Amino acid sequence: MLYKVKMMRILISLPFFIILFAGCSNEQPLPIIGDRIDLSGNTVVHKIRAFTFTNQLNEQVSNITYQDKIQVVDFFFTSCPSICPLVTAQMKRIYNHVEDMGDVVLISHTIDPKRDSIPVLKKYADNLKIDHNLWHFLRGPKDEIMEIANEDYFIAALEAPDAPGGFDHSGKIILLDKNAKIRGFCDGTDPDSVSDFMKAIDKLRKSYE
Repeated sequence: MLYKVKMMRILISLPFFIILFAGCSNEQPLPIIGDRIDLSGNTVVHKIRAFTFTNQLNEQVSNITYQDKIQVVDFFFTSCPSICPLVTAQMKRIYNHVEDMGDVVLISHTIDPKRDSIPVLKKYADNLKIDHNLWHFLRGPKDEIMEIANEDYFIAALEAPDAPGGFDHSGKIILLDKNAKIRGFCDGTDPDSVSDFMKAIDKLRKSYE
């Protein structure tokens, strides 16, 4: 039960916008999520921290790699027996939607780098029959992955021995603009939410025209 208590504490501490997809009407731009006003009235700009991880092709990638790209991000692990297969199926829908766009990249961070070696990630990606340059499966130090998930992407993720597969984590998919600002979320287990998310991708792309 301890992992459930820890997960609840994380969820309570997260902003309310994590619970729902952060969309908006066609007339309004997508919101910028994470910036806040401090007690002095100053704007605190939210940033995704600098990182260097390794993808399924055993190539080092960093936040610099994705400059000037719209990013679609999720957190998973290949042996996940619960929500990951559902989320990956929806990520594949998104992949099919953006495959010919050129300015959108998909990024899946494993939260189980001990078991998800580079060959494991490569095989997993191969089975999805994807372009490895369009969809990156990233592996890095577990503590860094957990911190970037919880603190930067606002995605609850933690190691939990009593949880299915040993980890408890959110099935949210995150949308980042070309400046790596968070512009929306969707529930990766809900096809309708993902359909709205794909419309948000289209809307974000159009804003750069």
